[in-house]
Amino acid sequence: MEIWINPACSKCRSAISLLDAEGADYTVRRYLEDVPTEDEIREVLTRLGLEPWDITRTQEAAAKELGLKEWPRDATARDRWIRALAEHPKLIQRPIITADDGTAVVARSEEAVRDALGRS
Repeated sequence: MEIWINPACSKCRSAISLLDAEGADYTVRRYLEDVPTEDEIREVLTRLGLEPWDITRTQEAAAKELGLKEWPRDATARDRWIRALAEHPKLIQRPIITADDGTAVVARSEEAVRDALGRS
């Protein structure tokens, strides 16, 4: 399993602590440094079963500068959202855990982390 984190994020640190406590085998991806490509974002969205706007941090300064709240949330705008996430990775909700079974979860709660652990 892989976990996308921002080390400055308390939710990410909590998720890592729980994974460690459970003895999970995982890889850390600091996605602000190792920025996901558009294709990687598409793959994670498929695994999550979500759309790009579902994992976008709309309160971030970059989101406000881009005017994301005004962007359409439909199939015609999907690539535009994905491109924005790839160009501004800070907009990606965190942490995201990709499980070994091909699924993924946005692991912002202990329950979500445990769910990911149960899938691996």
